[in-house]
Amino acid sequence: MVTLRPFQPGDETPLVEAWNRSMPADPTTAGWFRDCVLLDPNFDPEGLRVAVNGDDVVGCAYAVRRLIPLAPGTGLEPDAGWIPFFFVVPEHRGGGLGRRLLQEAVAFLEGLGRTKVEFSSYTPHYVLPGADAELYPAGFRLLGELGFQTLYSPVAMDRTLVGYQTPPGVHDLRRQREREGYVFRSPETGELPELIRFAADAFNPDWGEAIRQHRDPARIVIVKRDHIVGFALYAAYRGIPERFGPFGVDPGLRGTGLGKILLHLTMTRMRAEGLHSSWFLWTGATSPAGHLYTKAGYEITRKFHVMRRSA
Repeated sequence: MVTLRPFQPGDETPLVEAWNRSMPADPTTAGWFRDCVLLDPNFDPEGLRVAVNGDDVVGCAYAVRRLIPLAPGTGLEPDAGWIPFFFVVPEHRGGGLGRRLLQEAVAFLEGLGRTKVEFSSYTPHYVLPGADAELYPAGFRLLGELGFQTLYSPVAMDRTLVGYQTPPGVHDLRRQREREGYVFRSPETGELPELIRFAADAFNPDWGEAIRQHRDPARIVIVKRDHIVGFALYAAYRGIPERFGPFGVDPGLRGTGLGKILLHLTMTRMRAEGLHSSWFLWTGATSPAGHLYTKAGYEITRKFHVMRRSA
């Protein structure tokens, strides 16, 4: 008989093994599970609901809420909770176990006053932006049956860097912007606080924290004229060199080609390191950034659904 209970020491290895059997397209490691779940300051073992059959872990659902702010100056989002992942091993599917796990995860969060529960990315540690209806259709359907509705659908994109060369037009555009007083280079150490504030204030506190933890200016490109107005970097998340981003340009300067220059400068640096691809998990397929990536040769590789259940 399958029983559900909170996480307890000793579950970590069988949980990772069950995860990799359940989500073969998105395998994880014991190191990631330790660093991004168990050692997350927001981790609460009551929120990690584990399904066991005798001595075997056969599924889980993870519910988390903020106990400490994401970044300086941000709050605890007291009405919000997240379910970043859930899974059931193949031989235990079809009997309602996934529903039980999700219901317990939701009940945990709603019992703590969370009126918005999202199946989505939970920053700073997340697996995927949301539900993948193509690879995990049963899980996507179950979320819908339990009242989760799609808010938006970001896409992941990839581009090979084999044979990549910066288009001549980008060189011309860069020279034009440099004549106007813009400079493109890696940030100096003393500029990092300004860059972090710009990323956090103009875009997302998580981006500022990604830069704060990155600490490798050689893998960051900024554009500056009097002050920083844009940036692009890679290897910021989990130390994966081929993962591009975050990336942003002052909204008031979009359409000037600064983003295009930053993107290609960054890809040039990635290729100079011998990297064979550039990829990221999240953009809007029809957004200005999405169009920029498409023109630069990126292709959509996955689509996700950020979903929310409101109490």
